[in-house]
Amino acid sequence: MVVDVQAGVVASAWDRDRVVGNVALAVARARDAGVPVIWVQHNDSELPRGSPAWQWVPALDPRPTETVVHKSFNSAFEQTELASILERERVNHLVLAGAATNWCIRATAYAAMDRGYNLTLLEDAHTTESIEFADGRSIHARDIVDDLNVSVRWLTYPGRVNGTACAGNVDFAVVGGTK
Repeated sequence: MVVDVQAGVVASAWDRDRVVGNVALAVARARDAGVPVIWVQHNDSELPRGSPAWQWVPALDPRPTETVVHKSFNSAFEQTELASILERERVNHLVLAGAATNWCIRATAYAAMDRGYNLTLLEDAHTTESIEFADGRSIHARDIVDDLNVSVRWLTYPGRVNGTACAGNVDFAVVGGTK
């Protein structure tokens, strides 16, 4: 599942080109393995549907046969048809990539686990921007990415498996992502 790798979302994201390249690699590997790719695309007042900022980055291009879910909240599950699509397709394991780590990726990861899905977060295929506070403190984007990677590795949910994997090493057939 690719979440919000849209021009306006990743324009100033940390390590953007590397991360987008890893998302593209994961998509190609999923397609080669016959794994369905689900695309999640955000829209709201700051990211209006159809605007240049709303478009997918040029390196990514959903195929006409692939599912696109439109959302207006951080979690890809909130007020969307995602859960119905996953149920219909009998999906119980999600491999997650995209942006922004601290908003839509975190919300979607936790929502997936809360709803009973097994989850693999692609640790090198999600990104965000650094956060600057009014008092001069900041949280670097890399630290936000590292924090979510560690959290997903260590969180435990009953009856579920979650973990992280690199885009080039993920095993789509193994719950948790790697053998």
